[in-house]
Amino acid sequence: MKIYYFILTLFFCSISFAQSTISGSVKDAKNEPIPGVNVKVSGESLGAITDATGKFVLKTPAKLPFTIEISSIGYAAQKIQITSLSKKVEVVLLMEDTKLDDIVVSASRTPERIRESPVTIERMTIRDIKKSASPTFYDGLENLKEVQMNTSSMSFKSINTRGFATVANTRFMQLVDGMDNSSPLLNFVIGNMIGISEIDVQSVELLPGASSALYGANAFNGILFMNSKSPFTSQGVTAYVKYGQTSQQAAGTNDYTDYGVRIAHAFDKHFAAKANFSFLNATDWFATDYNEYQNGAITGNTRSFHNYNGLNVYGDEASTNIRNVGQTLANLGILPASAVNLLPNYNVSRTGYNEIDLTDNKVRNAKVDFSLHARPFGNEKLEIIWQSKFGFGNTVYQGANRYYLNDFFMQQHKLEFKGKNFFLRGYTTTEDGGNSYDMLFTALNVNRAWKSDSTWFGQYAGQFVQSTLGGATPAQAHAAARATADTGRLIPGTDAFKSAFNKVISNPDVLSGSKLVDNSRIYHSDANYNFKDDFKPVEIQVGGSFRQYQLNSFGRIYTDANGPIYYNEYGIYTQAQKKLMDDRLKLTGSIRYDKSQNFDGNYSPRVSAVYSAGSQKNHTFRGSFQTGFRNPTTQDQYIGFNVGSAVLVGSAPDNLIRYTETLPVATPVGQAFAGGTTVVMTGVNAYNNSYTAASVQAFAALAGSNPVAAAALLKKSNAGLVKPETVKAIELGYRGQIKGFSFDVNGYYNVYNDFLGNLTVVAPLYGKAVDNPNIAGGPTDLGAQSVHALTNGNTRAYQLYTNTNIEINSLGVGFGVSKKVYKDFELSANYNYAQFDFDQSKDPSFEAGFNTPKHRAKASISNDKLFKNFGFNISGRWNSEYLWQSTFADGMIDAATVIDAQVSYALPKLKSVLKLGAANLGGNEYRQVLGAGLIGQQYFASLTINP
Repeated sequence: MKIYYFILTLFFCSISFAQSTISGSVKDAKNEPIPGVNVKVSGESLGAITDATGKFVLKTPAKLPFTIEISSIGYAAQKIQITSLSKKVEVVLLMEDTKLDDIVVSASRTPERIRESPVTIERMTIRDIKKSASPTFYDGLENLKEVQMNTSSMSFKSINTRGFATVANTRFMQLVDGMDNSSPLLNFVIGNMIGISEIDVQSVELLPGASSALYGANAFNGILFMNSKSPFTSQGVTAYVKYGQTSQQAAGTNDYTDYGVRIAHAFDKHFAAKANFSFLNATDWFATDYNEYQNGAITGNTRSFHNYNGLNVYGDEASTNIRNVGQTLANLGILPASAVNLLPNYNVSRTGYNEIDLTDNKVRNAKVDFSLHARPFGNEKLEIIWQSKFGFGNTVYQGANRYYLNDFFMQQHKLEFKGKNFFLRGYTTTEDGGNSYDMLFTALNVNRAWKSDSTWFGQYAGQFVQSTLGGATPAQAHAAARATADTGRLIPGTDAFKSAFNKVISNPDVLSGSKLVDNSRIYHSDANYNFKDDFKPVEIQVGGSFRQYQLNSFGRIYTDANGPIYYNEYGIYTQAQKKLMDDRLKLTGSIRYDKSQNFDGNYSPRVSAVYSAGSQKNHTFRGSFQTGFRNPTTQDQYIGFNVGSAVLVGSAPDNLIRYTETLPVATPVGQAFAGGTTVVMTGVNAYNNSYTAASVQAFAALAGSNPVAAAALLKKSNAGLVKPETVKAIELGYRGQIKGFSFDVNGYYNVYNDFLGNLTVVAPLYGKAVDNPNIAGGPTDLGAQSVHALTNGNTRAYQLYTNTNIEINSLGVGFGVSKKVYKDFELSANYNYAQFDFDQSKDPSFEAGFNTPKHRAKASISNDKLFKNFGFNISGRWNSEYLWQSTFADGMIDAATVIDAQVSYALPKLKSVLKLGAANLGGNEYRQVLGAGLIGQQYFASLTINP
């Protein structure tokens, strides 16, 4: 922290220059002050923003006379000539519904009005942020059309647009000031943990749908742009503090705090700097779903069930066939051979620990960033920016397991050169896993710390036999056996449990620990040039990017035990745009070529047309067609991660060889087939010698009664190595104004091929996986040997990364409307319909993971001038139920209705705004991710100084 203050001191040390100072105020037609208005000298980069009282002070080196420009979203801009410095400037801005005239850049990489955008685009402005009823502006994104949030933790929310997204949304990009916020290790965005402070947000733009033609392979289903304020135009000190409480049935009522400060100063027209700090501290939503799920449904089994595997209970994944345990004990002479058949021929699981006992359930997030801005020519012709961002804290990420990211740290550093028609930037992203750990392996290895699996299951089997011989029923025998095996169990909260817990989470060895180790990084550069001032007939842009991944998990997650894995990709693109027919028709065409190290290059073309009808050109019709693609992520290619129930193995050819493990072989016959008591398994076994998990489950259900028929159900997996997935996207839309109503309607149709997904398989430790193996083939028949392996538990489960050969179609319709209904009351509403379709019979093991409601509706009513200094906003959203599919769990997500509300009061003399807000006002707890905690209520009060 001392270093941080030292840096701030260097930034803002006093420098004197000869400057002129003008001051004034900006009001509306009702004589009410307007905060957040931009005031700047024409032709200059320096500017100011009005405070809560509508007042501003602007310093400029310009000599009299000069002209200032006053603008704010929702008002008609004005220009005023300044001839005297002694006279205060009094400005009255008139209301103007300009939402469709707002300028955006993201859709075409060039400034254009929203109404002229060739694709659907959603926008959140400073004004939207100020009136939002959500606890944070990032939470407020959920009220935008097309957005569905996937909440893994209070501080980890993943944006889903157009479906096919889990918490790990690798099909969506998030750029903050041009930098990709994705984790180098995980390849997806971790919410706003290293994003942007809400008092530094200038604008937020969202492009749902494929954007590969301009932004590359990762912009497959959408991209979010968050742009921060410039210290040249937004100066001074701004601070906020929020205090409130969260309420959840499982967690109770807990405090919530969030505060931040922004300091920015333009020393002159050549140099400016800014710094931000924010910190959030809260208690997370407790994850307490103790139901057992199987095949997407709740089984009804409770903890008394012998093979219980609760959703938010970990450690009970340690499961084995109890009769096989008895046979092993009999072979060792510990149990009479005659007693083996008293044991049931099914699996029993160890007693697990609840998730809430494996984490402190705290959410913390600190963000620090600073930047230096130089304009050598004193204007926007050239600006040089150095920016550094730091984010660290605690949160929960849900992938194949639930992971507590504890003291997680991520940093980005950028050097950028930009001007009116170009930019050139390079940045690096580095992360450190800190003290993060896997909660499933924490529970497994805490259990093993006080009693090994073999001892626990052996005691269980022995007591079950004794209880059965004593006349106990099966249920009574199971209860007695568990009680005996659990003797000595470490109880959460005790010193013994804490000691074992701390030892396990600090150990990265998966056999005895659960710590996640990571020091991966990304090096990225990109550039763009627009020839619009050099070539008038057509506006032409060219650009490109290069990225290198350096994967370094020290062998804990990737197969990088012998050193980092380096992986490169690059892309180039061009775009041409032309206006015709008195600028009513705008045609755009673009194409991008991307090459990834392990795959052939791909082209992504896009063509679009926008036609503006009406005498005022205020009815625009748009249509676009593009193809996009997504390269397999670094996880898809290089992961080698044991998650307990399976091993995740990436399918890069060299990865299959690098991943190896030595496994024990049970039973003498099995050892004879394997040629020893252990066998070495590699990724080659996973991909080339395995059965589909679905066929193994079917086999297991029938093997006891009809082994021949059961063997006929076995299907060899035929998973190919991953390759890029592709999409063809068609979109049509309309934007316009009719009698004061602003409309935005869009529809899309997507066709996906080579869709990337996961396939769970079971590999025998010996023998050969074949379709319909002949169990009567004798001991030399490799198919029969594989059946023996399945029957006796001599197997290893793997999760493979592969493509499905089926075609997936998705379509959706969106409708948005807004209007000022009475005086300053603003009403808005939107609706989205989404569905997908594919032939499951062609690939029975494939899970699409659409994870999106078919119906979503949102509405809000607000008035930031209800009466003097008072404003309010009420927003609501509803979604239908939908199926959740992920590697962690499958099941239904219930329909939900959520209402947020806030009232605000301006304190002009203090240049501050007080806000009281409530999220989920109705109090009905809901979930967005199966496995995460139910989302409860959140109440808060905030004070923003100099907003």
